[in-house]
Amino acid sequence: MRKLLNTLYIMNPEAYLALEGETVLIENGSIKLGQFPLHNLENIVSFSYKGASPALMGKCVTAGVGLAFYTPNGKYLCRVGDHEHGNVLLRKRQYSVSEQETGCIDIARNFIIGKVYNARWSVSRTLRDHAIRVDMPRLQKEIDQMDANIQMIKQCQDLESLRGLEGVSASCYFSVYDELILNQKESFKFEGRNRRPPLDNINAMLSFGYSMLANECANALQGVGLDPYVGFMHTDRPGRKSLGLDLMEELRPLVVDRFVLTLINNRQINASHFIATQSGAVEFTEDGKKLFLSEWQKHKQKELVHPFLKEKINWGLVPHIQALLLARHLRGDLDGYPPFLWR
Repeated sequence: MRKLLNTLYIMNPEAYLALEGETVLIENGSIKLGQFPLHNLENIVSFSYKGASPALMGKCVTAGVGLAFYTPNGKYLCRVGDHEHGNVLLRKRQYSVSEQETGCIDIARNFIIGKVYNARWSVSRTLRDHAIRVDMPRLQKEIDQMDANIQMIKQCQDLESLRGLEGVSASCYFSVYDELILNQKESFKFEGRNRRPPLDNINAMLSFGYSMLANECANALQGVGLDPYVGFMHTDRPGRKSLGLDLMEELRPLVVDRFVLTLINNRQINASHFIATQSGAVEFTEDGKKLFLSEWQKHKQKELVHPFLKEKINWGLVPHIQALLLARHLRGDLDGYPPFLWR
């Protein structure tokens, strides 16, 4: 359990939520895990198999407390409470901002600042820790270029220019991504980003990881009452969860790219975990996919200090916290959307 920004997160998959007086009671069988006054909460987010009592769900509706249910792996299930007075106004605000370029650019700019900043951090981290094993001038050149790009992004006033700067920065970053691979170079050679289909082992891992992250971001947005299909940077398209893609941008370099590097550099994954199809696409074997997913779930349980909240959370909660911060910005509680800037 963790209480952040008046939202209670239930991480124990065996927890059951019940109503006791004016409080939410968290139990595992006969064991009491915690108890919190409902009047102090705006939202309850449960990642439990066992769910909640009808009495608690009814109380959340009448008290205006949002209650969202996810599977322990993070798949969004449903939400009860606060629809009448909360979600409608929040979504109307989201739709209104999405129709105005000035509103979109203010939010999209911060998504991209976060993405480029975190990509720069990732390259800098490798340069700092493994200077002898990498091409130092090459990495430093791209770090300096990303620094310059961040300054231009801060001044950017239209979406097309912002998308152009994002593309330039991504090219800088991926041009040296191969340098961040320190082991198994013969099996994991990165010569550029390719997709639909991925044509090598690394791109197969990146594409799979991005799909996982995009889904988790969309689930997090649904949990706070936002429409994951209406974005601020990615254009609306039937069937595309544009806001989920927006939110994942700043998290890609940390949540997926560094995770892929860790699996390779620690030799947890190897060439035997991939197979090339007749079309030339590279895919995971069943064992490879199981290993990736197992390590992904373990990574989500690791703790960090959130750079904006200054509180300890699990990596798996990062999309949920960022979605909540975005909702608070749209409601007017925060002057701007604070991107996740890793340090």
